[in-house]
Amino acid sequence: MYDADVSARTPRPFATFDRLESKVRSYSRTFPAVFNRASGSWLYDDAGSAYLDFLSGCASLNYGHNHPALKARLIEYMAADGVAHSLDMHSVAKAEFLEAFEARILRPRGLNYRVQFTGPTGANAVEAALKLARKITGRTNVIAFTNGFHGVTLGALAATGNAHHRGGGGLPALGVTHAAFDGYFSDDADTAAQLDQMLSDPSSGVDRPAAIIVETVQGEGGLNVASGAWLRAIERIARRHEALLIIDDIQAGCGRTGTFFSFEGAGIKPDIITMAKSLSGLGLPMALTLMKPEHDVWKPGEHNGTFRGNCHAFITAAAALDTFWADDSFAAEVRRKGEHLGERLSQIASRNRLIASGVRGRGMMRGLEVGGADVSSRIVQAAFAQGLVIETSGARDQVVKVLAPLTISDADLDHGLDILAAAVAVASTHAAAQPRA
Repeated sequence: MYDADVSARTPRPFATFDRLESKVRSYSRTFPAVFNRASGSWLYDDAGSAYLDFLSGCASLNYGHNHPALKARLIEYMAADGVAHSLDMHSVAKAEFLEAFEARILRPRGLNYRVQFTGPTGANAVEAALKLARKITGRTNVIAFTNGFHGVTLGALAATGNAHHRGGGGLPALGVTHAAFDGYFSDDADTAAQLDQMLSDPSSGVDRPAAIIVETVQGEGGLNVASGAWLRAIERIARRHEALLIIDDIQAGCGRTGTFFSFEGAGIKPDIITMAKSLSGLGLPMALTLMKPEHDVWKPGEHNGTFRGNCHAFITAAAALDTFWADDSFAAEVRRKGEHLGERLSQIASRNRLIASGVRGRGMMRGLEVGGADVSSRIVQAAFAQGLVIETSGARDQVVKVLAPLTISDADLDHGLDILAAAVAVASTHAAAQPRA
């Protein structure tokens, strides 16, 4: 039974999880603690130890743990016996979210999208987007990019670049051609022009695509950032070749890069947008596929999911929009913190050149490139020992990634970065002590 009084509890043994839970678990191997409660930017284990959270549910907790405004609205709704689960039937909770999304997000940005409630995960949203693009165009091929991550269900997995995840699929990954992301070869290589040439050449071996799917910042791929110019070029290529442009905003969206949608600064208007993670605001499962109205060609029930009607998530999502997105003040704060984060990470990198080669990402989605998994693992372990939860990304786990809550205080952000700086220094000292080959 849950017990909020951690001081009166005996910590649960890890043997419970070792005996009953699948070996597929991963984060628990990195962070050996049994967490009991959370508030704001902090996690607490059942022994009473506190940990600053720089993982934020892999960006599903942009507004921190148990934000008071969101929590109060959910408790109020549940206390009034509000509908919890509604499939795709009409509900007051869904109406509240749709009206808030239109008023706070779509209308101020001059955007017009239909909202599809998919199953509750980002992969569900991607699966819907890929199916819809193929249905609209009658084509099967999709262009995805190196180091992209779109989910591990079979359709989304085919668009994912990571060999570790693709190897778990059990079937060939079909229907996707992978092209080079911005900067993949070098800063000077124009990978957009290369893609355009491949699609324009009838002998390139690349079939005409139904869609081009891209992340503006590759969260799991190593915090690689697409420039605005490159994204605009990709949009032009999609239009030229009559393919739909899909922006996967599952990790980079909901304010993580300093604007609600990560692509706003590029001045593009995707045909389809996928969203999940922090959409509900409180960590409740919720995902959306947004499509331009002319692309809403689904037949009733043609794509569905039992948990597409999570009314509790609708309630907290609407509360998050009203609390944080009524004007630009919250986004401006995120941009300010993002600049500070970038400056602090640059300072850490400059002091530890033996292992740190620079800073990746943008906004509050940044990290340190440290070479490889042996170094990043040492940093993560040292940080956790000092009370900081932080993870890695990239094909070789070469980036230590900061995904602190967007609501984090300046003091807590600097405290966590101080811990990170000390952990990097420990790893640098260890590297310096190793004998040279």
